[in-house]
Amino acid sequence: MQQTVLIIDDEKKLCGLLARIIELEGYKALQAYTGKEGLKILTSENVQVVLSDVKLPDVNGVELVKQIKEKKPYVEVICLTAYGTIHDGVLAIKNGAFDYITKGDDNDKILPLLAKAAEKANLQYKLYQIENKIISQHSFESILGTSHAVKDAVSLARKVSTTDTTVLLTGETGTGKEVFAQSIHYNSTRKSKSFVAVNCSAFARELLESELFGHKAGAFTGAMKDKKGLVEEADGGTLFLDEIGEMNIDLQAKLLRVLESGEFIKVGDTKTQKVNARIIAATNRDLQDEIDRGHFREDLFYRLSVFTIKLPSLNQRKEDIKPLAEYYLKEYSEKTNRNITGFDANFIAQLETYSWKGNIRELKNLIERAVILCEGNLLTVDLLPVGHRIEEESPDTVFDMAIVEKNHIRKILNYTKGNKTEAARLMNIGLTTLYRKIEEYHLG
Repeated sequence: MQQTVLIIDDEKKLCGLLARIIELEGYKALQAYTGKEGLKILTSENVQVVLSDVKLPDVNGVELVKQIKEKKPYVEVICLTAYGTIHDGVLAIKNGAFDYITKGDDNDKILPLLAKAAEKANLQYKLYQIENKIISQHSFESILGTSHAVKDAVSLARKVSTTDTTVLLTGETGTGKEVFAQSIHYNSTRKSKSFVAVNCSAFARELLESELFGHKAGAFTGAMKDKKGLVEEADGGTLFLDEIGEMNIDLQAKLLRVLESGEFIKVGDTKTQKVNARIIAATNRDLQDEIDRGHFREDLFYRLSVFTIKLPSLNQRKEDIKPLAEYYLKEYSEKTNRNITGFDANFIAQLETYSWKGNIRELKNLIERAVILCEGNLLTVDLLPVGHRIEEESPDTVFDMAIVEKNHIRKILNYTKGNKTEAARLMNIGLTTLYRKIEEYHLG
């Protein structure tokens, strides 16, 4: 692929001469005689390298470097000057210039320098595309749902993303807390740095401490060398602590220190280290209840809950079930190379009557399963697990008491959002009886 070089110089003869030399080396050369004209060309053309004079009629070339980098950060800029100064050279590099050379004395350096700059620009462009793809995948627009509950949560997340404020995400398991955490990170000023996630319920206390804060060699049996912890890995970026309510209360004190002073100590070390990581925490527990039971530090709770966003359960956003199901159908159809175009008339209706204890995660898994089992081009009700569908009444079953009872219990559980005590009260039966019926009809 031919590389494109933009030359910006108000000396037209010199600009033309330089363009011819560059074109003989196989590059495509574009010319501009002012900074404004150069920026206009940069917007419309796929440029890899800019050769810019420092003294332009409308802008200082050193300042122009900054403007070019803001517009297209992957483009490399080489500054040319007739009268080089150390101050201008330092400032040009600080603004993002690839190099700063003097005209005439360094003519023999331009072509090798240009080749190196073009090589770096190509690599930078690939990285830029990858970063943009990641950011696009985690944009707030990628969070599916039109319900007021989701829109309100997204609105809050969008507002807090531009700050460094600590965020606490609450809600049932499977409501998309990590998706929100990633969107907050990738729409923040920290988006070019690491997003580090850890599930606090996945490790024993000693292992979690080592994972979070790292350890020194010899700190414990098996610690053969120094290890960097996830807190340190997230320096400059975001640390996402999922299921924070599961964290041991002793570790909570160490986390509190990170939040208060940005300091931590590795396991087995005595030296304090500084870190600048934004903390986003998530939990499906009632932390106020955990505080009352002595399982969670109140001071940590207040530090974490500076900005709290409660994510709605799928049962609170039934209108989003269809677009979510359509999205996952498309995703899994493409993954399995299947031509499944939609759902039959009753499929979505069945999903909308179900009480989603596993929320979006459960719906996602259900659609994946249905796609795997599907032999036609539509997902049909018979592909749903028995516990996820209400059996239709037919002339043969309309008087079948078991089917009537099963459907009735399902409707009441859906109404109470899975609250079995309330469901038993409404049906005027014992809670033990309800549990027995749930097991009998596979409604669990």
